[in-house]
Amino acid sequence: MSASGGTKAIVAALAANLAIAVAKFVAFLFSGSSSMLAESVHSLADSGNQGLLLLGGKKAKREATPQHPFGYGRERYIYAFLVSIVLFSVGGMFAIYEGYEKIKHPHEIEAWYWPVGVLVFAIIAETFSFRTAIKESNAVRGKLSWKEFVRRAKAPELPVVLLEDLGALVGLILALGGVGLALLTGDGVWDGIGTLCIGVLLILIAIVLAAETKSLLLGEAAGTDQVEKIEKALVDGETVTRVIHMRTLHLGPEELLVAAKIAVEHDDTATEVANAINAAEDRIRAAVPIARVIYLEPDVYSESAAAAGVNPAKSPGGPGGPGDPGTDGAH
Repeated sequence: MSASGGTKAIVAALAANLAIAVAKFVAFLFSGSSSMLAESVHSLADSGNQGLLLLGGKKAKREATPQHPFGYGRERYIYAFLVSIVLFSVGGMFAIYEGYEKIKHPHEIEAWYWPVGVLVFAIIAETFSFRTAIKESNAVRGKLSWKEFVRRAKAPELPVVLLEDLGALVGLILALGGVGLALLTGDGVWDGIGTLCIGVLLILIAIVLAAETKSLLLGEAAGTDQVEKIEKALVDGETVTRVIHMRTLHLGPEELLVAAKIAVEHDDTATEVANAINAAEDRIRAAVPIARVIYLEPDVYSESAAAAGVNPAKSPGGPGGPGDPGTDGAH
């Protein structure tokens, strides 16, 4: 996922949310609608979230240091996780509190044309932002469904903006429904119910974001298609005869670590093995350009040693066996 694509969607969302936050707050001042207050805080929180994503992208570009030899690529995951916390606390919890207070102490909405007009404007602006996020995501998600894209994307910015914009649009519809029902019935409780629904929606989105970014923070392997490309690139059929086992890890959205034990012929010279490793690294980088940190360990593969493993059906490369001596077919 390109950083530039993510940045374009973030900037579009930031511009839309800042304009919407100001408009909503003005509407709240004139109408006293709790839905408008909750929505203005929601848009303000979203603006702060986009600022956090931009800051994370900038910090992730720092050069590696002796203390952080693999660089700062995961900064983007950290700031995306902070976004989920802000969305949960500032957006969701505030809206639930405000909705509860409005249901407990309802009052009529004044100057109804302010909240209705602003909500219509906000829906148009959020639709533009959401359309930009969809367009940028379509350029990188390939054949993945939207659910798979959110779950599997290694760059967090576009999934975060997508879910935020989706939540904002649904929240605006809920706010418009709450205000509309309050005006039609003359009962301000409906405004509070709309606000409460907005809070629940934001908390659910925040939980999804937190779960996905937590997985990225813990460290995720490369996608299945990338793993297959790396395995094919490793084996040349001459010096490198097979992959005994391999591990991959995302150091950042666009940086992948590859560590593998590869099988070479027992009578190869040190020079031949070194040249084979260098050639294998070149093939990996050509097949998967984000594979920037590669560690290859040569070994001699034995069918009998693999068959005597803890789980012969999974040797080599299966869980539980390859990492342990005597279970990966290496001597």
